[in-house]
Amino acid sequence: MKTLKLLSILFIATLASCSSVRVNADYDKKATFTNYKTYAYLKSGIDKAEISDLDKKRILYSIDEVMATKGFSKSENPDVLISIFTKERERVDIYQNYGFGWGWNPWWGMGYTNVTTTPEGTLFIDIIDAKTKELVWQGEGSGYLTKNTDKKDARIKEFVSKILEQYPPK
Repeated sequence: MKTLKLLSILFIATLASCSSVRVNADYDKKATFTNYKTYAYLKSGIDKAEISDLDKKRILYSIDEVMATKGFSKSENPDVLISIFTKERERVDIYQNYGFGWGWNPWWGMGYTNVTTTPEGTLFIDIIDAKTKELVWQGEGSGYLTKNTDKKDARIKEFVSKILEQYPPK
């Protein structure tokens, strides 16, 4: 029975570590997060994000959904301002297979090299104290991107929800 329990825990830990979005968060240890109940977007920060306006809307809609589940509401006089920043890069994977061959000569036999590229992105979500204008929390999520418009909504929602799972810090 102990072995079964141990295997179950190991399996769950393995699944959790294989998440397709890697996240990290940092925050100001002196900030009082319980005082924050309302938010608004920092327009200048949103405008600087180098992604399409459609993807910006997807991100903002996802942030709205997650913040609402956490009990936050949008306001004209917010406690915090939310800004986003994005980075994109191509991940290159090289697989070399030397196959089989005869003799001592390295040119004998069959072998091939396979190169694949995958677009990867990083989304930063910054939460800024509206009164002091200081950054109090920053979440970061990295993972593969999709160009398939049918899957973009779900992928962006996954990025945002995984990042904001860590807000507010405990």
